[in-house]
Amino acid sequence: MSINLEDYQDTLGELSEQSRGVLEASWHEATKVFSPQGLNNYMTGARSLKNLGRGCDLVVAYIQETPAVAKEIGEDIIPDLIQTGMMMASKTSGAVIERIYSTAPIAAKRLGDEQVFRGYLQLLNLLISQAPRGLRPMLDHLDTLLGNLTLGGLRRWALWGAQAHRTDYPEQVRYFGLESKESQAMLQQERKGTLFVDIQRRINMYLRALWARDFFMRPTSGDFEHREGYKPYIENYLIYIPDAYDDVAGISGLELYRATAAHCAAHVVYTRTPISAESLNPLQMAVISVIEDARIEQIAINAFPGLNQLWASLHFVTPDQSATLGDYLNRIARALLDPDYEDGHPIIAKARALFKAQQEYLADNTISWEIGVALAHELSQLRIPFNARTDVLRAPYRDDNRYFWEFEEFDFDKAQSAGYESIKQVRKYVSVMEMANEIDCELAGDDAQEIWVLGTELFPYEDTGVSFNEMEGKEPAAAPFHYSEWDYQIQLERPTWATVLEKRAKSGDMQVIDDITAQHKRTIGRLKFLLDAMQPQGVTRIRKLEDGDEIDINAALRSMIDMRMGMQPDTRIMMRSVRKVRDISVMVLLDLSESTNEKVAGQDYSVLDLTRQATVLLADAIHKIGDPFAIHGFCSDGRHDVEYYRFKDFDQPYNDVPKSKLAGMTGQLSTRMGAAIRHAGHYLKLQKSSKKLLLVITDGEPADIDVRDPQYLRFDTKKAVEEVARAGVTTYCMSLDPRADQYVSRIFGARNYMVVDHVERLPEKLPVLYAGLTR
Repeated sequence: MSINLEDYQDTLGELSEQSRGVLEASWHEATKVFSPQGLNNYMTGARSLKNLGRGCDLVVAYIQETPAVAKEIGEDIIPDLIQTGMMMASKTSGAVIERIYSTAPIAAKRLGDEQVFRGYLQLLNLLISQAPRGLRPMLDHLDTLLGNLTLGGLRRWALWGAQAHRTDYPEQVRYFGLESKESQAMLQQERKGTLFVDIQRRINMYLRALWARDFFMRPTSGDFEHREGYKPYIENYLIYIPDAYDDVAGISGLELYRATAAHCAAHVVYTRTPISAESLNPLQMAVISVIEDARIEQIAINAFPGLNQLWASLHFVTPDQSATLGDYLNRIARALLDPDYEDGHPIIAKARALFKAQQEYLADNTISWEIGVALAHELSQLRIPFNARTDVLRAPYRDDNRYFWEFEEFDFDKAQSAGYESIKQVRKYVSVMEMANEIDCELAGDDAQEIWVLGTELFPYEDTGVSFNEMEGKEPAAAPFHYSEWDYQIQLERPTWATVLEKRAKSGDMQVIDDITAQHKRTIGRLKFLLDAMQPQGVTRIRKLEDGDEIDINAALRSMIDMRMGMQPDTRIMMRSVRKVRDISVMVLLDLSESTNEKVAGQDYSVLDLTRQATVLLADAIHKIGDPFAIHGFCSDGRHDVEYYRFKDFDQPYNDVPKSKLAGMTGQLSTRMGAAIRHAGHYLKLQKSSKKLLLVITDGEPADIDVRDPQYLRFDTKKAVEEVARAGVTTYCMSLDPRADQYVSRIFGARNYMVVDHVERLPEKLPVLYAGLTR
């Protein structure tokens, strides 16, 4: 790809004279910040925005300001920036879009990270529909707003104004223009103590002074609804720190940033090998994490004694806190760091003794494993249940410790060079011969620097009918889907509240499916006659019609005879040929939450095993009938992570591939049913059938870890059922919960559910239910 402006004559010819002049003046700066691919995206965006017909000023603003955005957060954000302008073209004026591009460098500089900036673009898209009159005043004061607010704070401030002044447009303009008292009050309420972007340079110099090397840090945006930042973490050897910190117990946000950055940097410097998580339970992993934190901090304190006072001041646990195992973990963490902390508990004393005995071996992180396992055994003797989600370290500067666990290959050399370079894959268009000569290269992997692209599919020399794309290709993971959620308490939808992440289903042993077929051979035999009756019967004739396609000869002769005999003839002498076909698409949606792993009362198999058996029998029945069907499943770990598995899609044949995925399905996490139903409805809406059926199989009510009100997700699921119903989707629930009568009818309707009292009868009930719903 070229970096010369003269090579883009096609684009230059479409731009106005003013735009070409600005482009020529900006080209030198653009070539310094863009790669050849980035320049191509840059020029494509200019041409696309020009074709919108929204004026020359919009294109000029884009050409002038985009290089500054790329310089701050990278060129990968430019396609998103272009797409935002294209999407808004049908919703607002060109002047507003121009203002978005004019202020984009301010947002990029203040937010400081590509992912956080994408969140900002999503907020703009949301405001254009909820507060269209307020967007331009907000952009006019963006420097002031982002100088005081994080992205989460800006979102809360803006959505409050959009909700409060939804129909009062003059007041809406005053609010977003920072002219009203409400606006100023909300700004003060959402204002954070110390913003990362303001002190990033000072923290970088602080770490360089300690370890004489650079560490690359990125901000991570705090949660939009609860004024809390995410915990710090290290990923791909880069340090991610919350974008703002409030003062804590008289300790300034700047000191908290120093403590956080120093702790994370100590992990990067002193972790030479990972710790294996094999055969460890959650409690053991939690205790090992505490010891590993103490190990790397002690090494750092030996080199820089002043760090002890900085870190110790951020531990606030006291000896009288002993209600949960999390309290004991925090007491151990403080005891190993602060020599002045007094705690007489035997386990705390043993932790100090074991850690002190290993002072000579701090360079080896195997001591963390050994001490952690020993202390975990002692803590388990307290008979206090351990909850991995709530029993966590409460010192605000500690990270989540994902860095040193052996979940992927550890590369210390890569840790040394993190941030200096990023290898990006480049698409290279090649000829058939080039592709054929390199197709069997055994060295290429997912980290290949070049992705070779051929204009058409490439088939082997042997006439197998299967292309290399099908044999070697790997299906890409889908982008996240965001869905609204209904809050019954305020009677409003929370926009883009739940995130559905599609995950690849793992394959299992096909013998499991064969065993199910053999076990239920008698049930399959009983279903045979029912399935035969449901098969399409081809063309049938409807007789005795006054208006039809052709004359029924027999009926016409009878009418003539009646006329000759002086009787009133039957005028229904026409008939019509009608093709009897089934026109229905069926989605089976399986609840794969942790509760499905529980054993059925009095049996040695689980609810998940019965669900798998029933699904296999149902799939076999639908396959014989010929109806298009899909089998999907879901579970959830909070509203940001609704996991969705596609075991079989509508256009996929029912063969060994979906069967092996059904054999490998597992139960885990929680049941956020509303988001899953909306996502299943998304796929059903794409089907051309006149009838669409969503069959939900669950063993309990909707629930999730971040929702305490049991009614909240019930009402949201009811709302989701109503939403898909408006798109022509009929939802039916088969519940395995014996108490489901208390809530399931209110969610799905009085006639759209069945409660299976005897769970062991599910495999034979499900196909019969399907036959009754679709006949």
